[in-house]
Amino acid sequence: MTVTPTRTRTAARGSTALRRFRPWYPSPYLLVGGLAWLALTLASWRVPMCCDFGQHAAVVERLRESLLHPRHPLADLPGEGSPYYSPYALAQGLFARLTGLNGIATVRLATPFHLAVLLTGLGRLVRALTPRPWAPVWALAAVTLLWGTERAWWSGFLNLVSMTGNLGYPSALALGLTLWAWALTADRALTADRDRAADGRGARPVRFVGPGGLPGLPGHAALGVLYGLVLLIHPVTFVAAALGAVAFAAAPGRPRPALLARWALTAATALAVALAWPYCDVLALAGDTGLDVMHRQLYDRLPQRCWLAVVLGLPALCVRARRAGRPWRDPLVLLFALDCAALAYGWFGGRWTYARLLGPALLPLQLALAVELAAPRPWSRRRRALGVAAAAGAACALLTVHAAALVPSDRFGRLPHWPSYDWAARHIGRGEPVLADGYFAPRLLPGHGADLVAPPWPDPLLGEAERGRRLAATARYLDPATGRAGREAIARRYRVRWLLLTRWKRTPEEAVVVAWSRETGEVLARVGRAGP
Repeated sequence: MTVTPTRTRTAARGSTALRRFRPWYPSPYLLVGGLAWLALTLASWRVPMCCDFGQHAAVVERLRESLLHPRHPLADLPGEGSPYYSPYALAQGLFARLTGLNGIATVRLATPFHLAVLLTGLGRLVRALTPRPWAPVWALAAVTLLWGTERAWWSGFLNLVSMTGNLGYPSALALGLTLWAWALTADRALTADRDRAADGRGARPVRFVGPGGLPGLPGHAALGVLYGLVLLIHPVTFVAAALGAVAFAAAPGRPRPALLARWALTAATALAVALAWPYCDVLALAGDTGLDVMHRQLYDRLPQRCWLAVVLGLPALCVRARRAGRPWRDPLVLLFALDCAALAYGWFGGRWTYARLLGPALLPLQLALAVELAAPRPWSRRRRALGVAAAAGAACALLTVHAAALVPSDRFGRLPHWPSYDWAARHIGRGEPVLADGYFAPRLLPGHGADLVAPPWPDPLLGEAERGRRLAATARYLDPATGRAGREAIARRYRVRWLLLTRWKRTPEEAVVVAWSRETGEVLARVGRAGP
């Protein structure tokens, strides 16, 4: 007779007597991502206000003054129709109004929030591609380091040195929301693919569930709202988001008519969100070419800015394409092809704003490499060689470009260090027009609440023709050959109250010097009758 052993149940003791205790261990990405969040937040706060910071702080300042009818962010003009007044900018203005913070502090405090959205979105997207626990960690290392050996400093780029200075901008939040939208789109596409496979086997199909447990149509509508927010917050990033939506939705194969209707609902909801926003018509920006000139430089030395990602990520992407059988069945392969086509269109068509898609175009390469390096051991010889090459590339990029973001030393290059204009802002009243000379002052003074005679950035609301006239008027005012009557006519036309001049410019005889900077030698002078 065979005796079947019986399993005895041991009594739980101590704290587990009432309920069995199961220890919780944080994932590798939670630990590494948390450390990255802390380090990048502190590094970003170390960089002084520079570049486009003043413009975004000016947007918050105008909304802080008036939520319903804000003035133009940069000039002494009405602000109706400005694309800078997005739903997120409105939320920032409301936050600044409730807390009493100014625009500069509000943009600073947005840095940890934007970074949290970026890091969680990246981890969520990688988990939608693979269950390998270390894949998000390698993805974080790849997207921050594996670019090129020349600095790619632009908002919306995820390399380490660029994020250090640009994390407070709305483009960072738009990119983080894009990563979340791609992850949710991938979940829906994979779920629909499993449903189709189950129907083919005669099995009971898996119930389609959207974000947050929303089934079917409500889930797709919620996803459309997310894409619509990206469109309103940063229209250039929405181009990349839309290409990614096509890639992740179309990769599983030919969809059923019911699923096509769901994706149509997503697109219609995103369009409805954009059309319903009362502050501006964001769709009118599709034909605007005013920003193309300032983005022309992004196409210069493009290989030097991204060659590490291409050399190391392209083999991993080719492996994914070969495994998929049909290359367009892999979402990363399809996304990379769409982004490259958009970059080529921008170059050959003269629409250089599409160069902003460089960052999203490198993401498929970096994510494909991370998924390959997260494969369980033992590794093949080719995968070991790829891992060694990736480590060498990351070390090379860190020492040549990105160490400046973490090490406060000029040995690895210096981050932008612009002068402060707090000394001038103490005298200039809110909304008072300033005629500014030089490069730094016109880009930072709007963040303190001042208006400019001639904004330095192209603006769809102002128009390039009017901005050109204002720049010409500024040049005439500062020309020594212009007499006092000509200067006073320009001052009356643009209601100039203040001059901020570099040390190379002579102060007009009718101006009264109020303050000057020991750091730069710039002079603040009052003309006409200044406000309080």
